[in-house]
Amino acid sequence: MILSGREIKKRLNGDIKIDPFNEEQLNPNSYNLKLHNELLIYDTPILDMKKPNPTKKIVIPKEGLVLEPGKLYLGRTKEFTETNNLVPMLEGRSSIGRLGLFIHVTAGFGDVGFKGYWTLEIFCVQPIRVYSDVEVCQIYYHSLEGEHENYASGKYQQNEGIQPSLLYKDFE
Repeated sequence: MILSGREIKKRLNGDIKIDPFNEEQLNPNSYNLKLHNELLIYDTPILDMKKPNPTKKIVIPKEGLVLEPGKLYLGRTKEFTETNNLVPMLEGRSSIGRLGLFIHVTAGFGDVGFKGYWTLEIFCVQPIRVYSDVEVCQIYYHSLEGEHENYASGKYQQNEGIQPSLLYKDFE
C-alpha cells in the first residue's frame, strides 16, 4: 500500500520526518522534494568501482546552470528525511521528466530506517537550465509487512550532503 498525502502528514514527526516541511509540497500520495544548490561531477574520464573517484563541486547560481547531455551530475534534496516502519521511494516529477531531465538513474528505492538527504543521479537528454529550490522529485511511502531491521549501513546513513558512490568499500 502507498500512503496518501493525508497519511504522510498524519505520520510527520513519527514514522516520517521531513525537514524543512512545507504543506504546499504535499500531494495526494507523495511529497515534492527540492533540489539543493550544490552538484558534484566526477573529475576523471574513467570511473573505477574499486576506488574512490575524485569529484568537483559546482554551485548552481541564481540565474541557473545549463546541464550537458551525456554527463552525470550528483545532486541532493534540500530536505533531510527520516523514515521508520515504512519503505521510502523516490521518483522524478512528470513535469521534470517531460523536459528530458532524470533525477535518478537506478537509486529510487530507499530502505526502512534511512536518515539523510537523498542523493540524486541527474542526467539530461538535451541541454537544460536547472535552478536550485525547484521541486524536482517526489518521495512516497510503502507500508512494510513483517518483522524488519532498520537500515544501518555506514556508507550513506546520516549523510551531510551529496554522496558519491562508496561502492569501493564493498571491496575492502
